[in-house]
Amino acid sequence: MAETIAVLPGDGIGPEVTHAAAAILRFVRPDVRCVEGLAGAVALERGLGALPDETRSLCDRSAAILFGSVGHPDYDGKPLSERPEFALFLLRRDYELFANLRPVRVFPGLEDESTLKPDLVRGLDLVVVRELTGGIYYGTPKEQRCIDGVDEAVDTMIYRAPEVERIARVAFELARTRKKRLTSVDKQNILETSRLWRRVVERVGLDYRDVSCEHLLVDNAAMQLVRRPGHFDVIVTENMFGDILSDEAAILTGSIGTLPSASLGTRGTPGKQFGLYEPVGGTAPDIAGRNVANPTAAILSAAMLLRHSLADDANATRIERAVEETYAAGARTAEFVHDASTALSTTAFADAVAARL
Repeated sequence: MAETIAVLPGDGIGPEVTHAAAAILRFVRPDVRCVEGLAGAVALERGLGALPDETRSLCDRSAAILFGSVGHPDYDGKPLSERPEFALFLLRRDYELFANLRPVRVFPGLEDESTLKPDLVRGLDLVVVRELTGGIYYGTPKEQRCIDGVDEAVDTMIYRAPEVERIARVAFELARTRKKRLTSVDKQNILETSRLWRRVVERVGLDYRDVSCEHLLVDNAAMQLVRRPGHFDVIVTENMFGDILSDEAAILTGSIGTLPSASLGTRGTPGKQFGLYEPVGGTAPDIAGRNVANPTAAILSAAMLLRHSLADDANATRIERAVEETYAAGARTAEFVHDASTALSTTAFADAVAARL
């Protein structure tokens, strides 16, 4: 039976880059059924919720989700439940997508695009493993209130040992397939949650004696990422720290348009896990509809989908090599060129990748 992939293009540049990625996915796997659904502002504009019931049903019967991006300035300032981003919140929560993998790689020929010296980022290849369903983003109570006439707000940071253990095991397993080097990031000198985090990671590490594990405080980790990024291979950290550090790591490449991500859950088995795959960048409404957005991150997200949800490492590798060869041949989208007349459009870049498959 053909696998079904839920394709949720979303808002802004989401449809453009997601359709390019879906075309590449179908190119290497014509047996896969890509079925499109509504999510985000495009759903709200039709009087539906950010994640309509029909879309949720599609996701329920799919092997994975290929996601674009959600968000629109018209909804800024509204409660979360009324914003496009609520779709992503619900997907992460309801499908227990607890493990966010964000590879950061500098393709040969793009070293000069980084704000760091080319020698610092040449050959950069690391992965941030972010715990995605716990911590301060999900803890309760979470509210604004007035006490004795004074406005105040509270967010609760909470972690339980099993949450830390399962993300630590994801990171250790990944490190085993790479350079066998893991960096765990916390703030154990101040936070009780970080003391628990470090204690659990150290305990899990006893089952992975072939992997070296170092611990860094988050402020030091942020500094080292720009001082010596090549030192890192796999980084594991909690939700808020991971949110910040993964974006910092992303910009080391010079463009977030090249960076994919995978959010994996508890459903399925290793190699065939249900997951959500999306580019790191946002909706970029200023360039939406112009066919100029870089589809690389979306295409590489489709490759991650093949590897983690369809157990198809061979075709995932084919796509990744095709992208690298496309850049090596000099193909560039608008953010990488000074002369706009030389830039490839979204569809032209995707076609260039397909030609190398």
